[in-house]
Amino acid sequence: MKTFWLLYKSEAKLSIREMSSIIFGIFVPLGIVSLMGFMDSSNDSLNTAFVSVSTVGICSAGVMGLPLALSSYRERKILKRYQVTPISPIQLLLAHLLFCFTISIVSMLLLLGVLAAFFQFSYVGNWAYFILAYLLVMISIHAIGLIVASLSPSEKATGAINSAIFFPMFFLSGATVPYEIMPKGLQKIADIMPLTQGIKLLKAVTFREENGILYMVLLLTAISIIGIFIAVRYFRWE
Repeated sequence: MKTFWLLYKSEAKLSIREMSSIIFGIFVPLGIVSLMGFMDSSNDSLNTAFVSVSTVGICSAGVMGLPLALSSYRERKILKRYQVTPISPIQLLLAHLLFCFTISIVSMLLLLGVLAAFFQFSYVGNWAYFILAYLLVMISIHAIGLIVASLSPSEKATGAINSAIFFPMFFLSGATVPYEIMPKGLQKIADIMPLTQGIKLLKAVTFREENGILYMVLLLTAISIIGIFIAVRYFRWE
């Protein structure tokens, strides 16, 4: 346990020093939700904005931050040094995963604080259901990042893979541009993305819509289990 927390603290210090995870995981979502609030401050619109933008931190930390950090360590032979220590792949992945979870949750809580303080936001759904759904979305998206982090051969390859995954999800999933205003063709493309299903799930539990919830929960659960299994089973130290 002591080793785990040392890894966690080390990752936290490095990420804060680099600042990219903080900027894209926390400040960018705050800017987006503030803009949405000024454009339409009705409570239903604020709830939609909160639900959608709360996933930006998840996407930034899980798809961009996590894989790039581990790929950088692999390329700089840091992971090779870890290999000769008692540290296991599970400990290493969990430490990085927990830090990314921290960024995602802090981002969501700050969004909630800004909306409540400046836009008189009031959440209309059941908080218990929202938290459970949010955790499932967070784990599933980070599971995708774990696969890239564990298997990518180089930092350059990771950057290319991340961009191919991150930017389509960032712009087409509904996290920044409302899914409902997209043309039907783009909606069909967006529906393939796990984050789109995650946002739909969060909206469903927020606005008490039961249609399709079981499918979305099963899909995100399957992604989580398969992603974590692949990441641990095929983890590469170098």
